[in-house]
Amino acid sequence: MKNFLAIVLARKGSQGIKNKNLLKIKGKHLFFWPINAALKSKYVKKVVLSTDSKKIAKLGKRYGADVPFLRPKKYSRNTSSSFEAINHCIKFLKKRKEYYDNFILLEPTSPLTTFNDVNNAIKKYLQSKSAKAMVSVAQAISTNPVFLCKLGHNDLIKPYKRKKFLFKRRQGIEKVYFFDGSLYISDVKYYLKKKSFNHFKTKAIIMPKIKSYEIDDIYDYKIIKHLKNKIRTL
Repeated sequence: MKNFLAIVLARKGSQGIKNKNLLKIKGKHLFFWPINAALKSKYVKKVVLSTDSKKIAKLGKRYGADVPFLRPKKYSRNTSSSFEAINHCIKFLKKRKEYYDNFILLEPTSPLTTFNDVNNAIKKYLQSKSAKAMVSVAQAISTNPVFLCKLGHNDLIKPYKRKKFLFKRRQGIEKVYFFDGSLYISDVKYYLKKKSFNHFKTKAIIMPKIKSYEIDDIYDYKIIKHLKNKIRTL
């Protein structure tokens, strides 16, 4: 069962919040939480922390992750994609003759993801006969396109992608979802081929609203820190 590779990406640079990955919740750095969730999963064989920071690498090892390399600068820029970092990690392990059929990506910006979430997602992914990937989503309610508008001249509101305003009760709107960032799973070969988790063989796992918070700015951090401190199951 333990045949999944877990990858945690935690570079030293960040745009929204300076040194974001070194922020702490309950005395632990943000990257501790995905590492801990992966280590506790019954499906994960190895947890690799990919970072360009010696400090984060040292701390990651203390938290139990394997840090077999420092990520090259060319894969650690603000403009670098997750695919570049993941591809580098998988190829590095292949050179060491370490092969995995599937992997899960967990990010420090989603510290509310627990090992139970990881186990549940992997179980559903393995049960699917057609899926080559799985991503977590959450229902978009207040941000449903029905409730959106755009601004015209002098900030006068206009319907968003419609000719007239449409008002509906929340119970009557079509359900739409957003990628909440809690976790990403994929067949290794298919991911390297598509260079993405999102394609027509991607299965969704719906996360509750409370799990959908991501740390993009200081307000997100304060909200998640509060939730983590107040709710024991998170």
